[in-house]
Amino acid sequence: MRALALLSRFVGNTFALWVLLFAVLAFFAPQWFRPLAPAIVPMLGIVMFGMGLTLKLEDFAEVARHPWRVCLGVVAHFVIMPGVAWLLCQALQLPAEIAVGVILVGCCPSGTASNVMTWLARGDLALSVSIAAVTTLLAPLLTPALIWLLASAWLPVSFGALFWSILQAVLLPIALGLVAQRLFGARVRVVVEALPLVSVICIVVIIAAVVAASQAKIAESGLLIMAVVILHNGFGFLLGYLAAKLFGLPLAQRKSLALEVGMQNSGLGAALASAHFSPLAAVPSALFSVWHNVSGATLSSWFRRLSDEPRK
Repeated sequence: MRALALLSRFVGNTFALWVLLFAVLAFFAPQWFRPLAPAIVPMLGIVMFGMGLTLKLEDFAEVARHPWRVCLGVVAHFVIMPGVAWLLCQALQLPAEIAVGVILVGCCPSGTASNVMTWLARGDLALSVSIAAVTTLLAPLLTPALIWLLASAWLPVSFGALFWSILQAVLLPIALGLVAQRLFGARVRVVVEALPLVSVICIVVIIAAVVAASQAKIAESGLLIMAVVILHNGFGFLLGYLAAKLFGLPLAQRKSLALEVGMQNSGLGAALASAHFSPLAAVPSALFSVWHNVSGATLSSWFRRLSDEPRK
């Protein structure tokens, strides 16, 4: 078990590398990965089940201690990322399927990797975990509502179908994970040791399947989509940080908000786009998954060197 735990930790720490490697492989050898398409939603469910296994009441303690900080992070996340996505689509006059994909990933809850990046950045980990947990639990309602509000101008959007998909792929697996944690207690810890490995495998499968299914479209529009993804992610980091600074939060909390706002659950975005729109609409989520792990790790390294301004 120790060897499995070490392997799991290593794979979790090199997450961005594996995502990038298999995205490139899926692009150049799509025939290897196209059969994985039916596994996209089940794989997302496994990731969310793992989240349920690790969630504890203490993860929500920050909500009780500093509710306004958590509220600020949640509101900033669900205002900034969808808003920036919509503005980029308007400004760049993106084609309909790409626009819907960009807006969709912008409306997703916070990404699971943001907690790791916050820890690396020496941010407020408790605040980061609380924001990620609350945005995920609110996703079945807010994500389809925001997609319907912002993306209907490009393609028809069914709020009910999206709501039901997120309920099945996110909330139900988390609930089952919490129940399993309650029933099996300490025995769950053995499974938790392997969760980073399982999560990376699942996300890699999702990204590889999406890239393989859209290989021709990526070859045609990949640079445009990548540019939009970089801008979207960058504005998320910047505006999340500035929102925290505007409300007078200390540096550790500013780091947390920047990372929680800028990093999305792109696996959910890819699964929803594949199920409800088209393979091309899933490409922004796939590329976001690759990019935000690279940019998040880079930003965390820079944040780690920052310290609070001396008190006067």
